Parts: sequence; structure tokens; C-alpha cells
Amino acid sequence: MMSSVPAVSVQGLRVERGGRTVLRDLSFEVPRGSVLGLIGPSGCGKTTLMRCLVGVQIVKAGTVTVLGEPAGSKGLRRRVGYATQTPAVYADLSVRENMRYFAAVLGAPRTDVDRVIDEVGLGHHRDQVVATLSGGQLNRANLAVALLGDPELLVLDEPTVGLDPVLREELWELFRELSGRGRTLVVSSHVMDEAVRTDRLLLMREGEFLADGAPDELTRLTGTADLEAAFLHLIHEHAGSPA
Repeated sequence: MMSSVPAVSVQGLRVERGGRTVLRDLSFEVPRGSVLGLIGPSGCGKTTLMRCLVGVQIVKAGTVTVLGEPAGSKGLRRRVGYATQTPAVYADLSVRENMRYFAAVLGAPRTDVDRVIDEVGLGHHRDQVVATLSGGQLNRANLAVALLGDPELLVLDEPTVGLDPVLREELWELFRELSGRGRTLVVSSHVMDEAVRTDRLLLMREGEFLADGAPDELTRLTGTADLEAAFLHLIHEHAGSPA
């Protein structure tokens, strides 16, 4: 039976950087086995929030609990997978060598190496040096690292940026498959056509949530035809000007 404890619980989260407030008293929970989308323009605070979830961001106030433990706890090391927006793989190693290295660091089974390479569609490039990969292939190699060990929570920062529509579709099919197996995903994007693939959306702007709900719920509540129009409507409403 799936635990009733949420995968993520954030209460009163506030982050400041250089005297500027980056996240403004955010509170939300993410049920296990769901796909949460963080949607908003560049600079709105998505990456900072994701850093808080994996425990690598200094916070001014509030609490972040992940899988029942404080974010960043040692016990979460193998339970949380994190794919950064900037790939963290080694350029002078092959795809397979990178996966072997990170599997050893994480204590993941060696059998995971070929599994994650195939899951992200790099089977024909497993022996290719990372420096020679295309931008999209590099992003997929970075995602493969996050999948090592079959983590319970995946925090993915812009995982499909630079990919063509076919590869994006394949990755979202993988995300839904992982969710169906009980994994929880937090996926950031600034592309609205990806937002409809999530179970729930947090629309962000300037460190705040403009809205929180399922994609069809947000379009219905704003009386708009699509999520891009809904987001613009909410921005105007938040600013106090007519939509």
C-alpha cells in the first residue's frame, strides 16, 4: 500500500539571495506517485525551489520534508534522483563510463547502468564519449544519472529542453510509466504544451505561486482555451489589470 505520508511537504518556505527575496513563503504538498509540474518563465524561482527539495539550497525560513525526512538528509541519498538544468556528467568519459561511475557513488546495482541508458534512448551511444554527444543526447545522459537506483522521488529541472518532439514524447511516456510504478516526479518547464502532461501544476512567477491545480481545472477556472492563455490571464489578474 502506498504511504499516506506525502512525497514532499513544504511549509512557509522563504529563500533570500543578495538581499532579494527569491521564494516568498511557499507551502504545498506532493502526493506519492504523482507528476507535479513547475511552470513559469526563466528566473521565476523554479530551480531554486528544486534545489530546496534536494537540500542543497540555504533557506531563510520554513521547512522542506521529503519522503518523511528533512530535505538533504543522508537517508535520502539513494531515494531522490536529481537532474540539474546544466548537465553534470563528465565530458571525457563515455556514456557507459559515466553511468558506472555514478552507480558506484550512489551504491546502485551495476545492472542499472544499461537499464537507464536504454530508458533514455541512448542505447546506440552507450560507448560514445560525452563530449561528442549532441545537446539533446547530453540532456538525456544527465537524466539517466538521476534514474540510477530507481529513486522514489525524481526532481527534474527542464529535462526535455533542446529535445525534438519525438524524444520529448518518449521521455514523457517514461515519466508516466515511472509514476505508474509509484514514483513521484517534480518536473520544471517553461513550455506550456508539456504542462498538460502533468497531474497538477504550480504556476510560478517572481517567487510566488499564481495558481495550483490540474491543467484542465486551471483552464476552466480562468475561462481560457489553453494553459498559455490561462497563465497570461493569471499574470494580469495578479497585477490587478484586466485580462
